[in-house]
Amino acid sequence: MGTQTAAQPATDTTSATTGSVPTRTGLLIIGASQSGVQLAVSLRALGFDEHITLLGDEDHRPYQRPALSKEFLQGTVQSESLIFRSNQYWAEHNVELVKGEYIVRIDKEADGSGVAHASSGREFPFKRLALTVGARARKLDIQGGDLDGVLYLRNADDALALKARVGDATDVVVIGGGFIGLEAASSLQKMGKNVTVLEFGPRLVGRAVGEETAEYFLQAHRSRGLDIRLNTSAARFTADAAAGEKQTSVAAVELQDGTVLPAQIVLIGIGVIPNTQLAEQLGLAVDNGVVVDRFALASDGTTVAVGDVANMPNPVPGSEPGERIRLESVNNAIEHAKVAAYSLTGRREEYAGIPWFWSNQADLKLQIAGLCNAFDQTVLRRDEERGKFSVLYYRQGRIIAADCVNAPLDFMAVKNALAKGQNIPADAAADPATQLKTITTDS
Repeated sequence: MGTQTAAQPATDTTSATTGSVPTRTGLLIIGASQSGVQLAVSLRALGFDEHITLLGDEDHRPYQRPALSKEFLQGTVQSESLIFRSNQYWAEHNVELVKGEYIVRIDKEADGSGVAHASSGREFPFKRLALTVGARARKLDIQGGDLDGVLYLRNADDALALKARVGDATDVVVIGGGFIGLEAASSLQKMGKNVTVLEFGPRLVGRAVGEETAEYFLQAHRSRGLDIRLNTSAARFTADAAAGEKQTSVAAVELQDGTVLPAQIVLIGIGVIPNTQLAEQLGLAVDNGVVVDRFALASDGTTVAVGDVANMPNPVPGSEPGERIRLESVNNAIEHAKVAAYSLTGRREEYAGIPWFWSNQADLKLQIAGLCNAFDQTVLRRDEERGKFSVLYYRQGRIIAADCVNAPLDFMAVKNALAKGQNIPADAAADPATQLKTITTDS
């Protein structure tokens, strides 16, 4: 990602296909994402020796996304440090990296082979196909949504556009109190901006954490100076009327109650939509993502779909039969890609693991282990002196998840217990001075 120097071609040896019937060889990975990169790397580690084409629609080499809303935005890391692999690595491992090509149609045969057609007219033949196309930012349909300065933050170009405007901005309105919104809001506040966060729902990060954790973040961010408004939505974005009809940049956000907030930047982070367009065109089963089995195989039995775009059986051991989930995390992108690599080499390794996530917001490091679905009990561990906060979630007396803020030992203890099928008794865990790893039991 990042600057134009970071976006120079990486051994771009692909040429336009000529002839009526391209030779179908190797694997085509559509999506130069974390999961796409990991799939290529894992395949080579497993001894897969056929040609791999890793194709992305951005004009950047594959890069890490988590830092876009934090370190890259603040300027504490440079674009080159976010690049996954060097050009030399791809060349040495027979991986053809193709940038800036958007696939619009795929012709596929029953045996899994086919040809992918790009909007440029180029054709990419393949024997097997992998979709690692991720998700796109959900757009907000609102008056003034097309004004300059109304931005999203999903990819490198989004981050570059935001950085380019930050220097001239005084006031920023962030719409959406999820992870991306709060991470960016914290970064922008640290850069000296007046930041207001608008959350339509009754609490922050409502889809990812429980009520106690949401309330903790609300109070913590407000105490650090963020203006956070819950149950609030924007009615429209407006330009500067005094500048005349030619003014095209956003100047303010008008709320539903008539309140007007000045804003030279409006950053929208209201979730994502999985990129299922190609899967739908191929006739694959789609339901909030590409439906895959435990081996990352789509409904045609030959295509693999990996990462944010995949709707998979819940990988948590002991999950209800038939329960499905779509996970948006770096850990899932990596682990799911490994499962897909096994499938492509003829092995069957089920995806069974403990999901975990993290989010850095100012000096608050949130780590989540497991999924808190259908919990019936919580245990709160809070150490004000050390700035530590954890919520443990239980179902029928067994630990199922934890939200840990600045409490890495709690996070690791819960993550390890879940992976081993162990329990952490709730009564003993209630004492914040107790180290969870010392009370973990096998039953």
